[in-house]
Parts: sequence; C-alpha cells; structure tokens
Amino acid sequence: MMRRIRHNFGTASAISFVVLILFTLYHTGEGKVYEKCSLARTFDRQKISSRTLISNWVCLVMAESGADTSKVTKLPNDSSNYGIFQINSKTWCREGRKGGHCDKKCEDFLNDDLTDDIECAKQIYNDSGFAAWKGWVNRCKQKTLPDLSSCWN
Repeated sequence: MMRRIRHNFGTASAISFVVLILFTLYHTGEGKVYEKCSLARTFDRQKISSRTLISNWVCLVMAESGADTSKVTKLPNDSSNYGIFQINSKTWCREGRKGGHCDKKCEDFLNDDLTDDIECAKQIYNDSGFAAWKGWVNRCKQKTLPDLSSCWN
C-alpha cells in the first residue's frame, strides 16, 4: 500500500511537471519579436499613420520593448507597461479586466495580434504625441531613425 501511494505521488508530480512545461511553452509562444521591415509593413497595413511617420513608430517600439509583443515592465508606482508599445496599466488599460482610456485589458497587448495595440497607441499619440513614450524621447527624438526604404519592395 505504501508503495502504491509513492507511485501515485510520483505520477502526480510527473503530471504536474508536464502541465507546468506545457503552460510555459504555451505562454511563451503567444508573443512575437518583430524585425523592423515586418513591423513597418504591419504598421502600414493597419494604417497606424502615414508612411512618413512609420520610422518613428518603428523606432519607438524598438526603444520601448525591443519589438517584443510579450514584454511586461513592472514600474515603481505599482503599474506595469504592456506589450510592444509598453502601454501603461494605470492610465490606458486595466489588469485582468477592460478599462482605462483605451478600454482594454492590458493582457490583450501581449499577443502577436497588434490590432488592439495599434488602436490604443494611436489614442495615446493623439492625446500626447510621441512624447508620451520615454523610449522615443530618449532614443528617437531628433536622432537618426530606422531606414525603412528597403521594406516597401
């Protein structure tokens, strides 16, 4: 009897381990890291702005998240920034439920579908311009922007 209990515990542990691995792989697989041309074409296709501004958007995303859709940054003020645009949970979205100025769930910004991210980023831009993003101010404003000329072929 004691042997059987150990065996069941061992099986339960193995199952738990497999479930943990699958959960990790599933959540790791949701995000995507974009390269600049793919990002530029996605922004153009989804009409984020005119092509003349897309290099600013690409620079912003590279500065903020490294173009990683699954990036979450915890901040000292108990808020977090989410996704490729690093959209803030205190102002623009809410953790675990829809809310904020974009009326979005922050976790929805962590997948590789940029539709809702772009919609919210455009709202942020319309409210405050690129200056709303510290990454853009520090690494893109009045600096050489990414050359996207080869992306439109």
